[in-house]
Amino acid sequence: MHRLLPHPQQLARARRRRGEVAVWRIRSRSPIGNWTFDDTPIARGAAWPDPEGVHTFRAGRFEVPADWPLADTRLALDVGGEALLTIAYDDGTRLPLGVSPNHFEFPLDQRAAALEIEAVARGPFWAPTPDPRLRRAELIWIEPAIDALVQRFSLAIDLAAEIEGHEACEPLLALVEGAMARMRLPTATETVAGRESRHTQSYERARAGNPFPALPLPDDARASVLEADAWLTAELKALQKRFPPQGAVSLVGHAHIDTAWLWPIEETRRKVRRTFATVADLLRRHPQFRFAQSFAEYYRELEDEDPALLAEIKTLVAAARWEPVGGLWVEPDINMPSGEGLVRQALYGQRAFERLFGQRHRNAWLPDTFGFSPALPQILAGAGIATLFTVKIGWSERNTFPHSRFWWEGIDGSKLLVQQMIQPEDNYNGMVTPASLLRVWRNNADKAVASEVLLPIGFGDGGGGPTPEMVAAQAALADFPVIPQTRFAPVRDYFDRAEAEAAETDVATWVGELYLEYHRGVLTSQGRTKRLHRQAERDLVAAETLASAVHLLGGPAPASLEPLWRTVMINQFHDILPGSSIAEVYARTEPELAGVIAEAAKVSAAALDALAAKLSGAGEPALLVVNPDASPRPLRLTSDQQILGGQAAADGYVLAAAETVAPLSAAIVRPTPAPPVQVTARSLENLFLRLELADDGTIASLFDKRVGREAMDGRGNQIWAWRDVPRVYDAWELEGDYRRAGEEVLASSIEVVEAGGQRGALKITRRFGASTIVQSVRLWANSARVDFATKLDWHDRRILLKAHFPLAIRSDHATFECAYGVQRRPTHRNTSWDATKFEVAAHRFADLSEPGYGVALLNNGRYGHEALGNELSLSLLRSPVAPDRLADEGAHDFTYALLPHAGAWWDTGVLAEAEDLNRPLFHRPATGAPSSTPIVGLSGARMGFGALKPAAGGEGLILRLYEPAGARGPVEITPPAGWRVAGETNLLEDAVEPPSPQIRPFEIRSWRLLRA
Repeated sequence: MHRLLPHPQQLARARRRRGEVAVWRIRSRSPIGNWTFDDTPIARGAAWPDPEGVHTFRAGRFEVPADWPLADTRLALDVGGEALLTIAYDDGTRLPLGVSPNHFEFPLDQRAAALEIEAVARGPFWAPTPDPRLRRAELIWIEPAIDALVQRFSLAIDLAAEIEGHEACEPLLALVEGAMARMRLPTATETVAGRESRHTQSYERARAGNPFPALPLPDDARASVLEADAWLTAELKALQKRFPPQGAVSLVGHAHIDTAWLWPIEETRRKVRRTFATVADLLRRHPQFRFAQSFAEYYRELEDEDPALLAEIKTLVAAARWEPVGGLWVEPDINMPSGEGLVRQALYGQRAFERLFGQRHRNAWLPDTFGFSPALPQILAGAGIATLFTVKIGWSERNTFPHSRFWWEGIDGSKLLVQQMIQPEDNYNGMVTPASLLRVWRNNADKAVASEVLLPIGFGDGGGGPTPEMVAAQAALADFPVIPQTRFAPVRDYFDRAEAEAAETDVATWVGELYLEYHRGVLTSQGRTKRLHRQAERDLVAAETLASAVHLLGGPAPASLEPLWRTVMINQFHDILPGSSIAEVYARTEPELAGVIAEAAKVSAAALDALAAKLSGAGEPALLVVNPDASPRPLRLTSDQQILGGQAAADGYVLAAAETVAPLSAAIVRPTPAPPVQVTARSLENLFLRLELADDGTIASLFDKRVGREAMDGRGNQIWAWRDVPRVYDAWELEGDYRRAGEEVLASSIEVVEAGGQRGALKITRRFGASTIVQSVRLWANSARVDFATKLDWHDRRILLKAHFPLAIRSDHATFECAYGVQRRPTHRNTSWDATKFEVAAHRFADLSEPGYGVALLNNGRYGHEALGNELSLSLLRSPVAPDRLADEGAHDFTYALLPHAGAWWDTGVLAEAEDLNRPLFHRPATGAPSSTPIVGLSGARMGFGALKPAAGGEGLILRLYEPAGARGPVEITPPAGWRVAGETNLLEDAVEPPSPQIRPFEIRSWRLLRA
């Protein structure tokens, strides 16, 4: 038969007719009155007296009209913002529920109740409600038959639109038309005129109010709706036989709730309670539904804020209805936390899940993380996690990531099975619609090895998670043609099947980092937070080590610093540490991290006092120096008090001695000062280097006296202010052509500020716009490391500030420190994959080397780097205007350094110097003869230090080391007298058999130390 209407016109007509059916959904209404706002009466429809802050609405007791069936009654609310509703029934039951733009109608369990509502005049993404009012508060009697048919119409119309050109499209539209023709909707004026849709509304009546009552659907019309729905369901099943489902999708409810982003953490806690309460009610009412929620921190918060809700969640978890997932404390950034920071996310996260729910997790859940360090597979595997679910890699702008299911191999060879959702909705919040299901299956790049994909469904952040309509849609779509089969299933069940399937198929392997070609600016935005985070991590590790050293040498057992680690872990969240949150977030984050640093300092000071008392002896004044690192360290100290053998400097007293301090040891020393640094108006020189400055403040020459060669290939430490205006997402993005506009910031003055001692320094002042850059270029007497101690007074917007170093080095790759290892990346742009890596992450150092010689660029709190040709550069600051219009405004204080080295970086002290820049040696006044006391003896292969800490579970201490460069060799641990090595553990501190007598490339190893 010739089609009279094109498909777009058929679809438009079907959508209009669907809307005219939907107007019959509400059969009757009954307003709820007797409201108060913070205990002051307020009328329905009235504006909030105060739109700021958290407020409480209450409504007195109401009853469902006697002739209404309770099953068809709904409570409908719009209070003017996000809210936590509590329905207080007559029998004392209190039912909490979340109110949001997606959750505003609620079934009732009893006929009489009162209401209490905690609300904020904000939308899900924290935008202020323009005119907050108590707009809607009523009971409604709904027509379930209309709901069911309208949803089926909607799904069929949406499927037809999505499969335009498919053979099933035309018969599907014919079924919609056929179902509509079978309905006998009323035509009498007095019945129809009281029901308005946007298609039938009269503008005159809109001004004057509709004079016709909203009469209910007549009985014969209701019967025709049921008949039409039954007919349509049967015909869809028949059509499904002609056009069977394509693919399979495992659904699980989910609510991605950012710990902080466009709202502060306090609001997140309210969002969590609203969402969790909503989901718990949804699970009670829909037995087939399953839900998964990550974040150990959120469940821990409920212990304090809503223990009754947590108890209900525990019951749902025990029944395998609600699944805590992820194994980590929060969903952190993965590029910037240290290896030990990521280990603590897993250690404390898994322990919390086990304590609260009696289970650990095998599945990591990181949908929104901005790329992945290549160390993550080993860290997750060491915490018992075998699989990973993510989304964001699919956001890469230039190159399409080739896999949706794949083995991911880390730098040490550990593997995880990864399932990536190639997002159907352009985000991580899936919907139960034909379009979403078809796209998520269509985007499955590995159909040959992945017969099913995973789709988390639900509105994220303040959206309240899944809805009853989503659950109903899954059931309805079971009868539809073409679209994939769906099932609600736990995440664990999905990945069990995926692992079994992967064992029998040829799943591809991706080796190395998962680099996100997007959101590169987050490596630099909110620089103060990044600097504080780095210091908090390093100081907590040091405090644990020093307190453990006291215990190993006969003192009391150290206290756990887990509460301080929790603060750090929360602030590692993927919108806090990356700098992509609003100003209110950082107003809390910066003091919190500073507080951690202060508390760690107290622990370290007490431990140092105890060590000094323990190790001091009779004799002359000396220094106690403690090296809490696995590498020998030069004796180089800074103090605000006179140091034995030290000299006055710009920031107190400094000491650069000839001695070194052995790894993991406490030494009593009477230092021998190194020969002083020679300083002129434009140069610094010691036994290792001669540095010359040009009048513009750049390095004119950096001559390595040890090998007789120049380290620079052009002016070093060029400071450039690049105009930084991304197309979208200011705090997140850095454009690939950012160098198209900018200017070099040259020196306005250079002066000598330290001379004649064990450290020399030249102060360079630069000015840009309304901002000032002051750097002390410092050279210690006992090192080839050149420090650039930098203070910024920043008052300019949308600028990327970078330091550039052209080096006399040729190499096709550079080496960047990552969590517990290094990552090599190309210095060329041969391919589009190479070209996208114009800004990459590194921790304490990046290194460019050729055989026999190299130069490392060190830092103590910056992460964004670039290596292009022979140039290394470091991003010092970004000043975006959104979401925080004053991001990075004001004072910054950090140091970066240049370290030429003769030989490979791993053989020439680069790691030790990078650690020294981040965490100088600890010292205290002492007395006695020079001596060295091992805290723990280390021998064999080169190792990096992870932690020495009180065991989180069980007795003793945990010592963690790692291989930092990709080599292997034997390891021998020698504890002090009275202690023994009681075997090895995994990262959760469970006993494990030693994997090998040798430490392997980039391997992380942990040992338990017990009293002998």
